[in-house]
Amino acid sequence: MVLDTETLVSRGEEVADQVLRRSKFVLPHIARVFLLSTFIEDGFRMWFQWNEQADYMDSMWGCGAFLSNMFVIINLFGQLIPCGFIIARKFPEIALYCLFGIVALQTLAYGILFEVRFLMRNLALCGGLLLLLAECKNESKTIFAGVPSMDQKMAPRSYFQLSGRILLILMFISLFHFDMSIVRIIIMAFEASLMSCVAVGYKTKLSAMVLCCWLFCINFYFNHWWTIPVSRVLRDFLKYDFFQTLSIIGGLLMVVALGPGGVSMDEQKKKW
Repeated sequence: MVLDTETLVSRGEEVADQVLRRSKFVLPHIARVFLLSTFIEDGFRMWFQWNEQADYMDSMWGCGAFLSNMFVIINLFGQLIPCGFIIARKFPEIALYCLFGIVALQTLAYGILFEVRFLMRNLALCGGLLLLLAECKNESKTIFAGVPSMDQKMAPRSYFQLSGRILLILMFISLFHFDMSIVRIIIMAFEASLMSCVAVGYKTKLSAMVLCCWLFCINFYFNHWWTIPVSRVLRDFLKYDFFQTLSIIGGLLMVVALGPGGVSMDEQKKKW
């Protein structure tokens, strides 16, 4: 049984490597678009629901029309413009810091700091942004390839990748439903094992790829917001969940594209 499992994992890794080789030029672009999708959707939502968002901020904080409208403007341009720069690969680090600021602003403004489930999702988004930042550091290293640098395992890029992997796992924790049905327990054990592999960097590319496929399927199955009438509030909740989950898929695809980094079991195995 152990031999069969090892053979299955080995074949899975071979398939993952083949997929990565054939899509290595396309995968990072897809990962970036997916990862930024929730920011793009939220930016457009600010435009189409301007009055509702401004009124909500005013009623929640009593900040008046000027500040509530400034909040909408900051979220509108503070998300769409940086996303455009990142996708175009222009000043990506500055754009990423802007998105970090938007996540922090929304966490405070919407009171997410005290909602554990939503806080974990925002932290997971930060994990995805850290992986994009790691990609930027990787590009900088390539540009100055002939210049002596610190060992890869000590480079900040490796710690960004480690932090990003760990934070991405929070998304899956927020999706857990703690019931005692046999099927649900098996699914949770399956997800937990893959999450642990991604977090510690063991069989990272294969684990992240399987999680991508799994999360992609359940996202379209549970968060089918396009089937809900526009008049129902449920549509907005499902749409929010759909694009947040799509961003986490983008983060996992970035893990597949970049690899686990220097601070991981996969990297340490090469020295054994």
